[in-house]
Parts: sequence; C-alpha cells; structure tokens
Amino acid sequence: MAKPKDKKDKDGSGTIALNKRARHEYHIDERYEAGIALEGWEVKSLRAGRINFGDAYALIKDGEIYLFGAQITPLISASTHVVPEDRRTRKLLLHREQIDKLVGAVERKGYTLIPTALYWKSNRVKVEVGLARGKQEHDKRATEKERDWNREKQRVMRSHNRDA
Repeated sequence: MAKPKDKKDKDGSGTIALNKRARHEYHIDERYEAGIALEGWEVKSLRAGRINFGDAYALIKDGEIYLFGAQITPLISASTHVVPEDRRTRKLLLHREQIDKLVGAVERKGYTLIPTALYWKSNRVKVEVGLARGKQEHDKRATEKERDWNREKQRVMRSHNRDA
C-alpha cells in the first residue's frame, strides 16, 4: 500500500540535494534558478535520492552553461537498452539574458559558478546556481566564529526563557 503524500509532495516541490560545502568555501552574491537537461533514468535515480552533488561545478562552454561533476548513480532497474553514464556533462537551461549576464560576471569580474541546490519544482528538476567569489582562510574562520556565537546566543536565550 502506498504511503499518503504530505502537502509538500503534492505541489512537487522538495529538496533533492544541497551543496553545503559551497557556503563554506564561497561568498555567494547572486543566485539563479536553472533547469537541467536530464535523461529518463536520471530522473528516476533522483526520485530515489541517488546523487552526489558535493563535487559539482558549472562551466561556460560555447555560450552555454554546463554542470560538471554531479554523480547520479543509475538504478539497477534502469533500462537495458540505455548505457548510463553517471558523471556525464549536463546542460543547464537559462534564458539568454541570464547566460549573458553570468558570462560577463565570470569572464570580466572573476566570479565562479557554483551549484548550491537541486530541487523539484512543479515536477521538474531545478538547479540553484550561485555567482560566487572564493573565501580566504580568515573569512572561513570568521564565519565559523559567528556561527558558533549565534548558536551560543540561542542556548542562552532558551535557558533564560525556561527560567522565566
């Protein structure tokens, strides 16, 4: 018997994978939502949650943007007449104006394109691509220190609210 779907599943939205390392390694200035060209077996594997998204990056080639390094492991029950390639290059689908803006930022200003999230939106797979600058080591330490301080503040506030 199929399990009942929650409200989140009805509209087709939900996170497939997050690139947590991207927030640690880069300052993300702008985010863009892009479609991704997938094959049928890849969609089935994504529904099963079989993706390694941590090493993924985006590059501009011939005026198009491609996703490299995302590993989608094929299901055992994948079609027999298709030879699945788990680390193939996948094309990202953006409007021409967005692509031109990203090309300008990468080539002139030295930004990097980093995929930050993969999620469902209206039964389609979307990739959130961030326009990012690399963090220096001292920036990483400052971010970590601020995160620890915020965590400590939350602990103090919770214990203070319980006492009152």
